[in-house]
Amino acid sequence: MFQPTALKSHYDVVIIGGGQAGLSVSHYLKAAHIDHVVLEKEESLTHSWRKKRWDNFTLVTPNWQCLLPNHPYQGQDPHGFMKRDEIVNYLDAFIEKLQPPAIVNIAVEQVTKIAEHHFEIQTTQGKTTANQVVVAAGGYHTPIYPKLSSSLPDTVYNIHSEQYFNPEQLPEGNVLVVGSGQSGAQIAEDLHLAGKKVYLSIGDAPRCARFYRGKDVVQWLFDMGYYETTVKDHRYSEKVRSSTNHYVTGRDGGRDIDLRKFALERMQLFGRFADYKDGHLYFERNLKQNLDNADATYNRINASIDHYIETHAIETAQPASLYTPVWQPDIEPTEIDLKAENITTIIWCIGFRPDYGWIDLDIFEANGYPKHDRGITVDADVSFIGLPWLYTWGSGRFLGINQDAQYVSEHIVNRHKIFVHKYAEMIA
Repeated sequence: MFQPTALKSHYDVVIIGGGQAGLSVSHYLKAAHIDHVVLEKEESLTHSWRKKRWDNFTLVTPNWQCLLPNHPYQGQDPHGFMKRDEIVNYLDAFIEKLQPPAIVNIAVEQVTKIAEHHFEIQTTQGKTTANQVVVAAGGYHTPIYPKLSSSLPDTVYNIHSEQYFNPEQLPEGNVLVVGSGQSGAQIAEDLHLAGKKVYLSIGDAPRCARFYRGKDVVQWLFDMGYYETTVKDHRYSEKVRSSTNHYVTGRDGGRDIDLRKFALERMQLFGRFADYKDGHLYFERNLKQNLDNADATYNRINASIDHYIETHAIETAQPASLYTPVWQPDIEPTEIDLKAENITTIIWCIGFRPDYGWIDLDIFEANGYPKHDRGITVDADVSFIGLPWLYTWGSGRFLGINQDAQYVSEHIVNRHKIFVHKYAEMIA
């Protein structure tokens, strides 16, 4: 059983954030005998997996990709998709094995740099100092709500995706889900399967197949080297870091999410959410365009797999295929009367904003994103870990955390050696 430690006055390294990314760095620092601590503001390590996932949540990547340091997936279903409680058990086993020097229920309020190799960290449990700092707090901090959401009537239950757990928590009536990324599409499916009448506002999120030509598409893309694609190699370069993930699901063994099929089953689809006024919600007239664009990505990914199969002369049991729409919108609805449609819940699935306001260091771009190369910022004593596309497409996933943590940790150890050498010269 993991036993929290007590805050000391100084550490070689302070890791801020007790998710799988921060714990992975702790793994390597323990092996290098670097004095460090993991500070977690919530009541438990890996808190988001425990408290910010809906009941039927599953991984969208197969279990074999769970490759935390010295802790690969060891279950009986490597090509399956762990459910929320199974993910928590996997993480608990990692924590038990690691026994990290960690403190929970401690929020970092400010990080300042006093001198070279000397940071001051103010927390809710007092102050400590460190030679180096690792920010492992992720990039999903502040749930995004549109400003107009505050003007919705009190009769509408208004929540963010991280607050959704199951259909039973919602009031009687119909549900509007805004956003069709991974969370929005899967929450809409969860409600739809539970028999709720769902209205879904879709944006520009792409989609992909779950299985194609006899394999999970993730396996194909892994074999093709896509997960090793770096930010610098990607055609969108830095912009890829803000891109929306493809929607697909691992539920019930994994399947496509086809919003057109949901429409055939009486889910009502709308274009991008635009406005609310006097009891009415308004949407852009881009439903068909957004559906077509998502399907174009779906077919483009499959075509790249076809090319790989042909180029490498791989025998498969299934021939190449092209997705053709099973439904088309006859009209583009752009307005909903909340009361007339009996919509009593709106779930906003439109993402999060990063909030690093507590870091008083000159290491950020104008948009608030840290200036870094593979997690190492412009201040060599400050590192980030656990961000999407930190280095490769696999970063931010269980698959890529080990590589990122090892790289960041090696940098930290080298910086530590430099500091120790300088200190030894000073006192000689």
